Amino acid sequence: MDDPFQMQRELRYGAPVCDQVMTGRHFTIGYSWYFRQAKWTLEIINRDRRLINEIELEDRLDNFRADTRVPKRFRAGLNAYRGSGFDRGHLVSSANQDLENIQNSETFLLSNMSPQHPGFNRRKWRELEQEIRRLDAREDVLETYVLTCPIFYFGETVETIGADQENFGIDVPVPHAFMKSVLAETISGRLKLWTFEMKNERLEGDLGDYLVKTYDAEQIVGGRFWDRVAGGDMHEAKGGEGKIEAMWPADPTARFIGLR
Repeated sequence: MDDPFQMQRELRYGAPVCDQVMTGRHFTIGYSWYFRQAKWTLEIINRDRRLINEIELEDRLDNFRADTRVPKRFRAGLNAYRGSGFDRGHLVSSANQDLENIQNSETFLLSNMSPQHPGFNRRKWRELEQEIRRLDAREDVLETYVLTCPIFYFGETVETIGADQENFGIDVPVPHAFMKSVLAETISGRLKLWTFEMKNERLEGDLGDYLVKTYDAEQIVGGRFWDRVAGGDMHEAKGGEGKIEAMWPADPTARFIGLR
């Protein structure tokens, strides 16, 4: 059996199309050769944490490196980011995958990075990552799936990094924005869905200000999200009735109603 959608647990609800699917030990990358970075990443946040009773969490490894699964002429190297003014921004957060060293190390592959504005990566993007982990820690949430996508807007100029680096030769486009689509499975077996669109710049709004219809996000990214869930069951959650789901409750004891 060589179909990753049959083997990888994080792909059970589907993923958008891409040039190359790269399955990892703990998450999957859908790579874009054209943009020299992931088109999407898909993970279950520390998917085995509830099977482990006592564990000392691993430290962040910071072992950034190129991903040799990607052909050299289509992949970013460390030199592309050096002196660019952009962060090596995680798509799958390091802190989402920290039960084991090998698990955390995999998040530092450059295939899991996109050029991010420091004022975005270190502030609002990090805040969203932290809030998603708080969602995952709720007692009524069994698993949290996170789909992350760099976005390039048609009609807007695309900045690149790396082209002027000697001995490199491949420039990496800087995304205009980023998308996160969060699918939570509750203890009752229900699914809850939220999708965020955030520009790659310093942001000042509340996280709820960046919620969008998942149907709109699919159109921008160019692929269907969570397409292995029957369409009728996800239609309202994706914004088919014109409604955008509000942020999850701040009160961790508040129960979810789930999809109807």
